[in-house]
Amino acid sequence: MPIVPIPVRFVSTLAMLTIARGVVLHFTGSRSVSGLPETFGDFAYGDGAIYLMFALFIVAWLVLTRTPFGRHVYAVGGNPEAARLCGIKVDWVLLRVYVISGALAGLSGVWLTARLNVGDPKSGALMELDAIAAVVVGGTSLMGGRGSIWGTLIGALVIGELNNGLNLLQVEYYSQKIVIGIVLVLAAFLDRFRTQDQ
Repeated sequence: MPIVPIPVRFVSTLAMLTIARGVVLHFTGSRSVSGLPETFGDFAYGDGAIYLMFALFIVAWLVLTRTPFGRHVYAVGGNPEAARLCGIKVDWVLLRVYVISGALAGLSGVWLTARLNVGDPKSGALMELDAIAAVVVGGTSLMGGRGSIWGTLIGALVIGELNNGLNLLQVEYYSQKIVIGIVLVLAAFLDRFRTQDQ
């Protein structure tokens, strides 16, 4: 089976996101689901989010740095064809990565619903931009093969603090996304220069 280049997979993933979002909005009529039990949102407040973040961080760090699967993820990200020639089942690695990513996205959706205490099909729109910006700011290459869980944590904290600062300055939501987009473009240019220097 031919190896699909990383830019093609990246664009395909974003295209599928747009399709899935459109299907959800179509079938829900873009209506919110309210009247959720108050106890449903209890776990999303307090220090629970911090504990969950650090627990997921530790698990991700252990998997990526201490297991063969983690080494395979880096190998496939760096050069899928070379990884295949080394005997790594590239398709199987990619499938597991997508399943893990989907499961974590689902967990994030449940957490966001609990925070808002309403199921809104429009919630989380453009959050993928924050996620991409966080990993790129943290040093992960858009071309694959380079990145670390520590860098991603730092990138997420930077983007989170940037969003928080813009909220405190009472900058409107869509203007915040413009700022995040500019940060992402600058980080992408920096990534390209780093790649060329190597």
